[in-house]
Amino acid sequence: MSLFLDALQWLAEPAHWSGANGIGTRLGEHVFITLLVVVVAAVIALPVGIAVGHTGRGRTLVVGVLGAARAVPTLGLLTLLGLWLGIGLKAPVIALIILAIPSLLGGRLRGVESANRTVVDAARAVGMSEGQLIRRVEMALGAPVIIGGVR
Repeated sequence: MSLFLDALQWLAEPAHWSGANGIGTRLGEHVFITLLVVVVAAVIALPVGIAVGHTGRGRTLVVGVLGAARAVPTLGLLTLLGLWLGIGLKAPVIALIILAIPSLLGGRLRGVESANRTVVDAARAVGMSEGQLIRRVEMALGAPVIIGGVR
């Protein structure tokens, strides 16, 4: 219990909340790195997930790679990248991007695939182009699943 009280006492000290090494500064850095990782992973995963979900080409390969990527141990990947790139932020950011891509890609793939095929066929029948079909039908209908992958 003393460790818990020591932690509360440390948090209660005003000196730890201000300055270049303060809690607020470190929290801001953490949020920035998190947003950076999610945005970069989304930029990589979005086009791949949409293309594979829409066309169905390469689905078996992507699903296999997703399954294997989810089994990668976080600490092992971080250790390998740390040994290769050295100490700093580059190794953890790259490791986090690699670990974020499977969830985002899987969510986009399943989201686009979850669109009701009857609705997709009806949209195609009224003359929608492939781009309109993806944006206005498949992405719209798959939005809940896609957002779940981001979450």
